[in-house]
Amino acid sequence: MRLYVNIDHVATLREARQTDEPDPVQAAAAAERAGADGITVHLREDRRHIQDADVTALMRSVRTVLNLELGAHAEIVRLAARIKPFQATLVPEQRREITTEGGLALRKGDRRLSGAIARLQDSGVRVSLFIDPSIKTIDLAQVLGVPAIELHTGRYAHTWRRSAAALDQLRRAATHAKQIGLAVHAGHGLTYQNVQPVAAIPEIEELNIGHSIVSNAVFWGMEEAVRRMRTLIAEAKPAILSPR
Repeated sequence: MRLYVNIDHVATLREARQTDEPDPVQAAAAAERAGADGITVHLREDRRHIQDADVTALMRSVRTVLNLELGAHAEIVRLAARIKPFQATLVPEQRREITTEGGLALRKGDRRLSGAIARLQDSGVRVSLFIDPSIKTIDLAQVLGVPAIELHTGRYAHTWRRSAAALDQLRRAATHAKQIGLAVHAGHGLTYQNVQPVAAIPEIEELNIGHSIVSNAVFWGMEEAVRRMRTLIAEAKPAILSPR
């Protein structure tokens, strides 16, 4: 199980005052020192937090791997194809949303999305699609020829205290995706309180977690916040091997 730490909201704090601190590059370095397997940033079309210069600086400084989240916007796809992060995760974007509200609405014949995938893959970038945990959507992702998907865990994050339905949906989706040859990642709304049941799903090999880690880093520091999340994830995995 890999933990990729999303540092978008370090930049959110910086942009609140339009100054030069806190620095996402320093945040990424602290996360790596604490055991992060990768760094994730979302370069949005509206540039509300991460900026182009941040991505360029992170490409130089990150020692693990950089996962660049992006919408299928031509200029950002061109940037990604030029700087070549290890992975590009294509996500939906809406200007008025507070955060990503769901997975990509995949459909056959979507030339914009298929063109973005082709351009990124031709440049040697591994492509993942951020999608809802729907069997139909997973099958469409396979048709698009990507090696990986990231399951949107938002429904689970909102309902885990009162219902197991969303977790069961994630389990079924992860199993199906793995069976048809896709690498399975997951993320959105995962916290120190709800991460372990998702981390225990055997088919999921990568978690992307940002807001909860950055929020708690205010109190614990970035390295301690990452270490605590890593510990919870590690503790969750043996549970899948225990006899029922």
